[in-house]
Amino acid sequence: MEKKYDVVVIGSGLGGLASAVILAKEGKKVCVLEKNTQYGGNLQTFSRDKSVFDTGVHYIGGLDKGENLYKYFSYLEIMDMLKLHRLDSDGYDMISFEGEGIEYPHAQGYENFVQQLLIHFPNEEEVLRKYCDKINDICHRFPMYNLEDGKGYDDSIVSIKLSDFLDEITTDEKLKAVLIGSNFLYVADKERTPLYVHALTINSYIQSAWRCVHGGSQISRALIKVLKSYGGEIYKHKEVVGFTFDNQQLASCYTSEGEHYYGEQFVSNINLKHTIRMVGAESFSKPFVKRIMSLEEVPSVFSLYIVFKKDAYPYQNSNIYHYNSLDDVWDTHSKSEGRWPNLLVASMNCTTPTQKWADSMTVMTYMDYEEVKQWKDTYNVSTIKHLGSRGESYEIFKKEKERLLLAKLESKYPGICDAIQSVHSSTPLSYRDFIGSEGGNMYGFVKDANSPMKTFISPRSKIGNLFFSGQNVRMHGVMGVTIGAFVTCLEMVDKESLMTKLNKFRDDEVLV
Repeated sequence: MEKKYDVVVIGSGLGGLASAVILAKEGKKVCVLEKNTQYGGNLQTFSRDKSVFDTGVHYIGGLDKGENLYKYFSYLEIMDMLKLHRLDSDGYDMISFEGEGIEYPHAQGYENFVQQLLIHFPNEEEVLRKYCDKINDICHRFPMYNLEDGKGYDDSIVSIKLSDFLDEITTDEKLKAVLIGSNFLYVADKERTPLYVHALTINSYIQSAWRCVHGGSQISRALIKVLKSYGGEIYKHKEVVGFTFDNQQLASCYTSEGEHYYGEQFVSNINLKHTIRMVGAESFSKPFVKRIMSLEEVPSVFSLYIVFKKDAYPYQNSNIYHYNSLDDVWDTHSKSEGRWPNLLVASMNCTTPTQKWADSMTVMTYMDYEEVKQWKDTYNVSTIKHLGSRGESYEIFKKEKERLLLAKLESKYPGICDAIQSVHSSTPLSYRDFIGSEGGNMYGFVKDANSPMKTFISPRSKIGNLFFSGQNVRMHGVMGVTIGAFVTCLEMVDKESLMTKLNKFRDDEVLV
């Protein structure tokens, strides 16, 4: 029996699920297809020793009443379903450098952000206020970011380099390093990273910063519940491997098992390069294919998943970004050869809003895909029973990396290793297999202020009924991908009608 829909969405990451909900709310018959066992892409969680770990969403910003992600999630009807715990208001992120013994805070609320850093930089109030004013100004240049009316960004905004802006406002190298200390969130490149990427990322956390109690998969579960309430369908273990055409339009997509799903429109929420390969490069313009295939992905990550002994280590309500030195803050991933890891990012997992003792912790650092390329033809897909199938050499490689990262953690927090019950780890291959990202990359394509429009990818393809969503299109992260889903859907439905509905949430008062 043929399966026919108004819209078929390929991939159940946040961009795919949000797009599906929006389209279903607009009255379309929607189907979502996911190749893996678990829905959600980077929203996935997994458990080790009865502790729940996040795959990619370790904290979220902008979720207090009236803030931008709160408004978008309210439209999606999931805000009231989420269980959240607010991070430390005086330091949701702490930035530190080896040998100093000082932790520099990123605080919630712009005035508080300034006041907490003035403790460490008492002569830099003017600089800090200029910084905050510029972050706010940049964010307001992107109308959809705050559900505002306006013409939007232009070349003069997206071509400003983050490093140039910091050089303009201060000569204090330590202050610069502290201000971009959480750049693992977007991977700072001194010669390329645009100011807007930093601004759009950091602003939402300064507004408010939250952990998801028991993990971020609750977001995907909530979206699926809303999708089904509007008649949408979603299926896992459905790996799309190709498409059929009718008069230069997509007619159907088909799975590895030979099932066809017919649609009037299709949304690809999977890796953009893989989408082009599946559809066929000949169906797109040669300049577009050349541009996309030449784009560089951001680096990948090596992660430790630590389970603590019961009541053995205090819970910390902040995230830690710990560098070997000031010099390691820029281009961190390319400076680790021979001294890996030169960055440690640590985030404890939240199991209850009144948590006293740590249950578990995720510790991350950069890892180049080249380091694991010798095992690239091995796959651990879908089920835990396949884990560990890459062979003994891979396990030896992981154990050595675990040892080095644990040593760095112990140097930051002496005695913490005595509180550990068990340690588990993942490499870029894990992200490649379970998330589907090219080379296991974290955030899609590298953004370059020197050529900013190269990575501004239209959600509408040259094939009239194929659209793109997800972190490869415009911005990454929970905020970026959610807004991107709305931008995609505005190309697929009556724009005025959807914006009218969305704008009902625009004027909610911001409390922070």
